[in-house]
Amino acid sequence: MRSLAGWIERHAAFAPARIAIESPAGALDYAAFAARIATLAHWLEHHERIAPGDRVAWLGHNSSEQLALLFACADLGAMLLPLNWRLSPPELEAVLHDAGAGLLVVDASCAALGAELAGLRRVMAGAGGADDPDHLPATDPGLRLVAREVAAETPLLLVYTSGTTGRPKGAVLSQQALLFNALNAVHMHDLTASDRVLNVLPLFHVGGINIQTLPTLYCGGSVYLEPRFDPAQTLDLIARWRPSLTVLVPAVIKALVELPGWVSADLGSLRAVATGSTDVPVGAITALHERGVAVIQIYGSTETGPVAVYQRIEDAFDTVGSIGRVGLHTEVRLVDTAGAAVGLDVPGEILVRGPHVASGYWDATRAAAVPFADGWFHSGDVAAQDARGLLWFKDRIKHVIISGGENIYPAEIERVLEGSPLLREAAVAGRTDPRWGEVPVIVAVPADPSVTREAVLGLCDGVLARYKRPRDVVFVDALPRTALGKVEVARLRELVGGGKS
Repeated sequence: MRSLAGWIERHAAFAPARIAIESPAGALDYAAFAARIATLAHWLEHHERIAPGDRVAWLGHNSSEQLALLFACADLGAMLLPLNWRLSPPELEAVLHDAGAGLLVVDASCAALGAELAGLRRVMAGAGGADDPDHLPATDPGLRLVAREVAAETPLLLVYTSGTTGRPKGAVLSQQALLFNALNAVHMHDLTASDRVLNVLPLFHVGGINIQTLPTLYCGGSVYLEPRFDPAQTLDLIARWRPSLTVLVPAVIKALVELPGWVSADLGSLRAVATGSTDVPVGAITALHERGVAVIQIYGSTETGPVAVYQRIEDAFDTVGSIGRVGLHTEVRLVDTAGAAVGLDVPGEILVRGPHVASGYWDATRAAAVPFADGWFHSGDVAAQDARGLLWFKDRIKHVIISGGENIYPAEIERVLEGSPLLREAAVAGRTDPRWGEVPVIVAVPADPSVTREAVLGLCDGVLARYKRPRDVVFVDALPRTALGKVEVARLRELVGGGKS
């Protein structure tokens, strides 16, 4: 197959003046973006001696340079390693060492953090002088992008999982995986070259780079990259830039809805908002539906590209709470603990197979290759499928609390707590118990200091079966979360004082 750089090469031929990427730094049309990719590919190959299979790391906020590096790596058969700029220097060094990166490109936004990292060649994003070896080169208009032939299984993106339940692992996504993920996303959103996509999620995560950003560039549409999420700025951009689509995870939706200007904000350009990354509160969906904006859920993970199961716009208002149907280029099985298929409406682990699924983890000898062992990715997530083919998320297997032999899904309890005026937010985890094995405990951020343990526990009375009712409440100032707003389960279990790790 031709490398993914061929997407940009062809769009530069069909519509050279159409805007590919826009940001506060300015706009790049497809012709300029293609020239930038060609320049960086030439520089990587001839100046940095990057060869097929080599890892090039990026540390910085959202930038067109990161996307140009991705396509340049694609053309060389190399891999891009986007780094989470929220990590500490020791954590970043551990990822760089694990991946064996030989080159680190640092954006000015993370210059101070990048300066603390040692042990590999480091250059700054932003064009330097003609003889400046420590900056990316200025675009050479004389270089033409001509996409090379690569094997479909050539690794391209090395993304480290968020590590909500343990040590992060690097998932390897091939060029074929990104192509078929884009095809699923095109079907999910009905994406075309006319679409304008606003991205406020970090591009170090597959949610930011693969749900809409790369699929839009595959179609020849336009992407606005906001360097970092800012609630007020996001509402302003929606009104001013007029996007047709965006991805907003639940934590981001919550931040927008809480703004004083939410009720009067101009959302008229949006035909849909995609959301996912965790169990999505119905209240977050309703807040957008009340403004006339369709919300389409997506289910997936770093290892699935992530676009595997999703809703489409025509289903949005009638299937609220569902994670959707199996994607166009995806297979899904729901199985019990013995690996046997479960029936309709019976919870089972989600197994995913398809050309968009990761080929494995970077260091399979250390990183437990079991999830990929039989050709299916074992997600560790539980869902049930109804007679219409809709899937309904239940919880993570590792989150399940086994109390007196009964399975308790924390997400079910969290849905009961959602929207209570007593709480700003809450989550549930298991605490070790000598009689029952485990019992559910609420970790809550109270709406005000007067909220009591008894009042919070009372929210579940008469709503949940007796064995599901939480036994205690731990009050905190804020829930521990990852960069995309997922609750860090390992830290949650520490707070309640027990449970599985």
